[in-house]
Amino acid sequence: MRAKEVLKGAVLASLLGAVSGAQAAGFALIEQSASGMGNAYAGAAATAEDASTIFFNPAGMTYVEGTQVVGALHLINPNAEFNDKGSTKALGVPPAGGEGPNAGDLAFVPNFYYKRDLTDNVKFGLGVNAPFGLKTEYDDKWIGRFQADKSEVKTININPSVALKVNDQLSLGMGLSAMRAEATLTRQVNRVLATETDVKIKGDDWGFGFNLGAIYQATANTRFGVAYRSKIDQHLEGRSKSPLVASLNTKVKADVTLPETLSVSAFSRLDDKWDLMADATWTRWSRFKELRVDFANATPDAVTPENWENTMRYSVGVNYRYSDALKLRAGLAYDEEAIKDEYRTARIPGNDRKWVSLGASYQMTPVTKFDVGYSHLFISDASVDDDQTSAAKGRNGRLLGDFEGSVDILSLQVTHNF
Repeated sequence: MRAKEVLKGAVLASLLGAVSGAQAAGFALIEQSASGMGNAYAGAAATAEDASTIFFNPAGMTYVEGTQVVGALHLINPNAEFNDKGSTKALGVPPAGGEGPNAGDLAFVPNFYYKRDLTDNVKFGLGVNAPFGLKTEYDDKWIGRFQADKSEVKTININPSVALKVNDQLSLGMGLSAMRAEATLTRQVNRVLATETDVKIKGDDWGFGFNLGAIYQATANTRFGVAYRSKIDQHLEGRSKSPLVASLNTKVKADVTLPETLSVSAFSRLDDKWDLMADATWTRWSRFKELRVDFANATPDAVTPENWENTMRYSVGVNYRYSDALKLRAGLAYDEEAIKDEYRTARIPGNDRKWVSLGASYQMTPVTKFDVGYSHLFISDASVDDDQTSAAKGRNGRLLGDFEGSVDILSLQVTHNF
């Protein structure tokens, strides 16, 4: 039974990745452009300021002139400090250990976009980005090392898209997504009254989906956008390895559905100086009701209830054109978490987030623009009560406490027109 529980937790973390480091609900990454970062991504499905609109709403390519290349890099520094409130150690192991250091880890998330005109009314684009992932890592001797040690997931999404300008008011867009996920996890295994050892899971898979979008130009200065990204089914296959537990050296499979999203956005140019934008995004996390793990050896399927909830993200933002070359940005957002308190673990200690964002755009030359954005995320304290004291769960002790979290994000972007 202990081997089954260890593998179940390992595959879950491999699939979910570093949830505490992810910057949108669940384990999604919204960091898909630096130009949007300064507004907390308010109005992202309607702004259509540059080729990064390929991710947020492909219809926006009809608002981008000529051939354009966008490259962005996001430096994400999450902080997750655990406060122990009565945890009990695993049976038969050395002293439980401390509360552990900051579980967050500095991550670098890149984006790339290319857009060109096929005709006056038909546009083509290609986006390459990372919609899910990041990393979390605890100290090897922390009190919860049998529940969680290191989790890392990397994704790459290749997203060719087309857009059609139907008339002066309506633009439509669509794209296809090919997403590769690679995941790695380590955690400690409790070999009762003997010693402890580690187990490592690695796995990968390709999944496929699509995105659709429309923009309606209501007046000369105001437009509305709606965008939809489909679910993507991932069938993760990999291996687990452990130096001292033979039953953990086996192949493993698990299915997970990355959820669909629906965004509604508005953008309005108020006057020569000010722009106002807003956005509401729905994510269907309720698809994630359980994780079922299929083992290559004789171990029965392991089933973990999740029962996540659908989420909403709300944002508002403004632009101020200080001069012809310099634009200043600001934004606020509230991002709901999908995880219910009773199902939260050290693998996924996320909670609701409040964003405060600032940014600037500088037109360095007639064809080259530089964007910088910064956001601080205030994360509500996240309580964890993960009781694994039973024999069926490996006598791994009980992790009881809460996480205090925050995130700082710095985004840089260069946009060049040919």
